[in-house]
Amino acid sequence: MSWTRLVVLDLAPGEVYAHGCGESEWIVLPLVGACEVRCRALPGPAPQSPPQLQDRGSAPHPAPQTPEGLNDAAGPDISASPAFEARGSGGGAPSNGPQTFELRGRDGVFAGPTDFAYLPRDGSADVTSAEGGRFALAGARCERRLPARYGPAADVPVELRGAGQCSRQVNNFAAAGAFPADRLIAVEVLTPGGNWSSYPPHKHDEHHPGEESRLEEIYYFEIAPHGDTPGLGYQRVTPSPAGKTEVLAEVRTGDAVLIPDGWHGPSIAAPGHDMYYLNVMAGPGRTREWLIRDHPDHGWIRDTWADQAVDPRLPFYRAEDR
Repeated sequence: MSWTRLVVLDLAPGEVYAHGCGESEWIVLPLVGACEVRCRALPGPAPQSPPQLQDRGSAPHPAPQTPEGLNDAAGPDISASPAFEARGSGGGAPSNGPQTFELRGRDGVFAGPTDFAYLPRDGSADVTSAEGGRFALAGARCERRLPARYGPAADVPVELRGAGQCSRQVNNFAAAGAFPADRLIAVEVLTPGGNWSSYPPHKHDEHHPGEESRLEEIYYFEIAPHGDTPGLGYQRVTPSPAGKTEVLAEVRTGDAVLIPDGWHGPSIAAPGHDMYYLNVMAGPGRTREWLIRDHPDHGWIRDTWADQAVDPRLPFYRAEDR
């Protein structure tokens, strides 16, 4: 993959992982457990301030459905949010030395949104967990070096998307309109067992201003077990005019599917097994935006959602439970 990066760590208690950012920006995202992230920026010119966010539009789909208790999908007022302050060791003002972020994390991906840490390109970081856990590092090759920052779980916009058996939940922790970055776009999607997610099939592998972004994508999966039975699901990718990628894969916890191009979807959660996936996206376009084009044979399914209710199993958690 030319633009997107993903590392998934299983850390034993007290184990330290040394990470070099290189030419990419990164987000450290706890999947299970808590961790400490000690970030060291490359000496040199001061990093740039986060870019001012603006509404860049999105693919056509029904307005986000936000039951009482969920954050509005548009997210909080980021200009005043502590998520967008560079923090020094202990959470105070930035210093010339290393910055330390204490991430409270979570019990698992279905337990709620998590806090996270943003790491700038050209820097390095140590990730350690006192009690151990699993952590994702989502990255994107980029040009600008922005400040290291902390993202609180409470500021993650939560959205319900689709309806009926296409219902799913999206945690927009690093969506283009929610968290400033240079190129990285990352979200979490949670799908109840038996539902189809990433549907209708869509693509973003060509640049059409105002209609479609050119973005690579990585899907990382975790599937809930049923008792002692491991979970499973399925992922489909079909060729598009811009590429020849074709995948029909059974996916289990720890699996990843790389999508440099193509129509992708559905992501199918087997009955009785809730599905989680982390989406990591980036591309060559200078405008950081997520614009998709539905497959012409299947886009009509969106028109049926207006007459259907959202799956009553959603949301997986409410704001007061975080």
